[in-house]
Amino acid sequence: MSIDSAAGPAGSGKPDTIVLVHGLWMTPRSWEGWITRFEEKGYRVIAPAYPGFEVEVEALRADPQVIADLTVPATVDHLAAVIEGLDAPPIIMGHSFGGTLTQLLLARGLGAAGVVVDSAPTEGVHVTPLSQVKSLFPILKHPGNFHKAVGFTPEEFHYAFANTLSREESDKVHERYHIPAPGNWVWVYGLIANFKPGHQETWVDYDRDDRAPLLFIGGGSDHIMPASVNKANAKKYHNSAALTEYFEFEGRSHWTCAEPGWEAVADHALQWAVEHAGQRPSRTAAG
Repeated sequence: MSIDSAAGPAGSGKPDTIVLVHGLWMTPRSWEGWITRFEEKGYRVIAPAYPGFEVEVEALRADPQVIADLTVPATVDHLAAVIEGLDAPPIIMGHSFGGTLTQLLLARGLGAAGVVVDSAPTEGVHVTPLSQVKSLFPILKHPGNFHKAVGFTPEEFHYAFANTLSREESDKVHERYHIPAPGNWVWVYGLIANFKPGHQETWVDYDRDDRAPLLFIGGGSDHIMPASVNKANAKKYHNSAALTEYFEFEGRSHWTCAEPGWEAVADHALQWAVEHAGQRPSRTAAG
């Protein structure tokens, strides 16, 4: 199926709305290319900010306290309210921790289809490559960062996010898009979630059969959320009758949604989501 035939919101019976969920160290500004591309194809595109992130990047840098105080449950509730207020279930796409949030939203029964790009893992995904450890070490090296909004230096950002770009190109990305992230989120999903007894904030019901179809897109050169993490996350759903697939783009960094060639990633995400939207197989049918 070509992308043009897949993406026909008017009269197609398929979702006509796409919700884009940004990740940590970013704001909805990071989706600006995807918003334009999808709108040109006739879709209504919504890129909601996390609660309190509705201001510009520069304002969040100047006063990051709202970032430090933010919680995962409050963010999921906020995004869920946006989606529940729509006329019909949308396609939900999330990048990085936005991928985690997308999985949490689908686990609530929301959305017609979900696509997660370079997703941060949900609880129970124990794969932690060395490049991920190195990427997150600036946040995790000081326990005091748990209660702070913590950002990357341009050098740290280049390694973690934009390693396929030149340092000069990466610095421009850092200047336009980067904000601090809630330190407690990194600690919770990076360390505590997999070791603290009981279900934590990023736990999902991997065995749920009636959730929307879910596609994982990994980047072959991603340092902070490597392809192996996304593969392991996708495999956690193996007992579910709901559709879960994995696709990998070789040679792409964590900045895959905006680095050169991002259009191919956006088009693949849209084509898959439109093709599979609304599929809710039963356990019996899957068998």
